[in-house]
Amino acid sequence: MASKKILESKETIVNEIQDKIKNSESVILFTYQGLTVADMSELRKNLKNIQSEVKIYKNTLVKRALDNLNIKMEESFLEGPNAIVFGSDLLEPIKTISKFVKDHEQAEIRIGIISGEVADTNEINKYATIPSRETLLTQIAAGMMSYVRDLSIALNLYADKKEN
Repeated sequence: MASKKILESKETIVNEIQDKIKNSESVILFTYQGLTVADMSELRKNLKNIQSEVKIYKNTLVKRALDNLNIKMEESFLEGPNAIVFGSDLLEPIKTISKFVKDHEQAEIRIGIISGEVADTNEINKYATIPSRETLLTQIAAGMMSYVRDLSIALNLYADKKEN
């Protein structure tokens, strides 16, 4: 039987995992076996730049946290060495981990939780292809500017016609 101190420390970790999942817009579970310390450091640095983080927990503690949050996930995803990316933003952590996995063949995205819903790899890959927020805003502004430009040309032509 485990001592009370050990049980309390495990419960603390489970609570930490639950809090991180609740406070994250995107949670991505991926395998990291075969990655070097330098690779993981690179990933941690890239995630830190976008206010996200990667953590490694025991699978049993992750399963307990998911059960407490009523998030249903196949048990096969919680086998083997896994790491979890927690992101406060929806898209940027997904884009970062997807690019990292493409560059490092040893890593593989297994499953994710996006806005509280379980997402498979196909859905995660779709999110990874969405342009960044800044790019989308630029595209909207450019689209709106074309209408303003067309209106100004039309008004100028109308003013020229009235002068003659």
